[in-house]
Amino acid sequence: MNTTLLHVVFTLDEGHYALDLSVVERIIQSVEITPLPEAPDIVLGIINIKGEIIPVVNIRRRFRLSEKDIEPTNRLIIAHTLKRTVALLVDVVLGVIETPEDRVVKANTVLPGLDYVQGVVKMEDGMILIHDLNKFLSLEEEQTLDTAIMNNTKGVK
Repeated sequence: MNTTLLHVVFTLDEGHYALDLSVVERIIQSVEITPLPEAPDIVLGIINIKGEIIPVVNIRRRFRLSEKDIEPTNRLIIAHTLKRTVALLVDVVLGVIETPEDRVVKANTVLPGLDYVQGVVKMEDGMILIHDLNKFLSLEEEQTLDTAIMNNTKGVK
């Protein structure tokens, strides 16, 4: 019996990407992002959602895509890693897809060296890269982010 996987699919420019549905908490409209001094380059800043300070990750930088101004139509995917909750700024969220597990190609066979890519799904109109959010930030980026949040959000509620 083949397992069906659920993924939230989103776009950046013309590319299609996905996260496991299990790590996604919610999707919100883009909001003002407060810069976070001393944060790693991949972090745009922080947002406050119901008293929780959440770092916003600029996945365009990780994928080496050109920078874009934040637009009202952009979305923030609020998701969790094993260590923290993060927000990913994306162009558009297309929705949730069901994929038979046997249609997901392990990333290391297609894209060796990209640890944060978990797998690839071939669709009729192209490929979707499935990301492992737990491997998205390096250990050094995690430590730098922890320090930046601690140093810059004391007393913030």
